[in-house]
Amino acid sequence: MLKMLGMRRMSTQGTPRMRDNMTRPFTGKKMPVLAWEDIKCEKRLFTLLAGLRSFGIGRMVTKKSWMEQFDEPCYWTITKVKVDYTAENMDHGQAWGYLTYRGKTVSEEHEISKVMYHDWRLIPKHEEENFKNFVPVPEPEPVRFLPYPPLLRAIILAELQKEGKPLTEPMLDIGRILAYNKELKNELTVRRAKTGTPV
Repeated sequence: MLKMLGMRRMSTQGTPRMRDNMTRPFTGKKMPVLAWEDIKCEKRLFTLLAGLRSFGIGRMVTKKSWMEQFDEPCYWTITKVKVDYTAENMDHGQAWGYLTYRGKTVSEEHEISKVMYHDWRLIPKHEEENFKNFVPVPEPEPVRFLPYPPLLRAIILAELQKEGKPLTEPMLDIGRILAYNKELKNELTVRRAKTGTPV
C-alpha cells in the first residue's frame, strides 16, 4: 500500500522522555522492545491532531500497520474530537470517525480505538483522492453447496442404485448445516440459562 500510493516514510518523533529511555511518562514502566522502533519513528493519533486546525476534523488518518499489511486503503475520516486539555501537549483524548477498511466504508460513526499507539500517520491532502477513489473488488457469492467426500459420495450413490432411484450427483447443503448449528447453539444457551451454573 505504501508503495502503491507513493507515500514517503514520515520522519516523526515521539515525546523526548519516551524517545530517550523508552519508559511510559506516567507509570515509569518500560515500553515493550517490539514497540521501540515505532516509538522513535511514528506518532500517537492526538500528537498528530493537536497540530492541525480544528484538531483534524475532516482529515484522514491511517496506520503504518495497515499500510504494510493490506493493498487496499484503510483509514479513518475524523468527524469529532474530544481533547483532554489537562494532558501534556494535549496528546490524550477521544476521537470519532468513519472507518474505511480495505476499501469499504462503514456507514456508522465509531469511536477510534488504539489512539495511544505509536502507529498513526496523517494522509497528506494531495493524496486523499487516491484513497477515496479506490474501487473495492466485489466479494464472490457465498458457496451454498459442496460435493461430498469421495467415500461418502460412493456410499450415497450405491444406496441410490440399490433403491432403484435415478443417480444424481449428491451435494452437501452448507447453508442448512450453518442454520442447524445456530439453532443448536441457541437451544444450548436456553438450557444453560434454565439449569444455571453448578457453583
